[in-house]
Amino acid sequence: MRYFCTLFDANYLIKGLAMLRSLRQHCDQAIVFVLCMDGQTRELLEKLDLPHVRCISLAEVETPDLLEVKPGRNVAEYCWTLSPCLPWHVLQHHPEVDAITYLDADLYFYSSPQPIFDEIGDASVAIIEHRFPAQFKHMEVRGRFCVEWVGFRRDDEGMACLKRWRDQCIEWCFYRLEDNRMGDQKYLDAWPRDFSSVHIIEHLGAGVAPWNFGQYRFGQRGDGTLTVNGDPLIFYHFHQFQLLSNGRFDRISAAYKVLGKEPGTVYEQYELAISAALQEIRKLAPDFQKGLKSVTKIGAQRIAQALLPRIVKEWLKKFVSAV
Repeated sequence: MRYFCTLFDANYLIKGLAMLRSLRQHCDQAIVFVLCMDGQTRELLEKLDLPHVRCISLAEVETPDLLEVKPGRNVAEYCWTLSPCLPWHVLQHHPEVDAITYLDADLYFYSSPQPIFDEIGDASVAIIEHRFPAQFKHMEVRGRFCVEWVGFRRDDEGMACLKRWRDQCIEWCFYRLEDNRMGDQKYLDAWPRDFSSVHIIEHLGAGVAPWNFGQYRFGQRGDGTLTVNGDPLIFYHFHQFQLLSNGRFDRISAAYKVLGKEPGTVYEQYELAISAALQEIRKLAPDFQKGLKSVTKIGAQRIAQALLPRIVKEWLKKFVSAV
């Protein structure tokens, strides 16, 4: 089996369900432990009865040290705090799991992740770079690596790395750059230096995202397989992709449009999957609206992203989410 874990609340349920469906489609050995951040998420996932999903409630994971820091962190910061706590919890309570991979909920799989595992081999830890192009190289100060795919093996080094990350995130995990820390992700910068068995994933089909797509050539094979520079596209990170209340989608931040036009076929397939996930959820909860954003609000945010100087946007982020 291939063991994964992820976490999301009802606001990310549509995206999370699309990710879970796509992973199972391309990895029939996948077992995914889902930390349900609220009761509605767990209730709906359990009603869907996905055979490869194992639901975990927040109360099962929240240790006294987590509960102590929770009041001082916003929703995003607390989710980031939990990023290492979830795989740690799974490895502590499921002895059958020999290795586990944390996944972000807003990923979507287009082909088998097996090439990634083949590349990782016996490494204790697996991480992936943001792969920022020149236009966004300044963003690397927030973290060279992206907490979108982070893998740990149940061996001495894998567990030591995961424990240190967990301890660090519980101690400090905030949405600001401070003392060489930023959320949960900048801690990863030190791993290749401090641990001997860390593998940095190189497959170009992994980790494609709005911040790096402009440096790749996208294509499609005769069998329908999407490609990146000739390699199969394995997963795409749909960062800041928005579902709108009018039934439409807002694909990427205006800031990323300097890289050119987003890969249309990649987004079209995701939009179909998102629409299907919403319909699936609404069969169980007809009035479900979580995660659908106001057209006016998203429009204003995109204008701000496009027009305001970066220093102003950094200041605003302290007060307004997703500017």
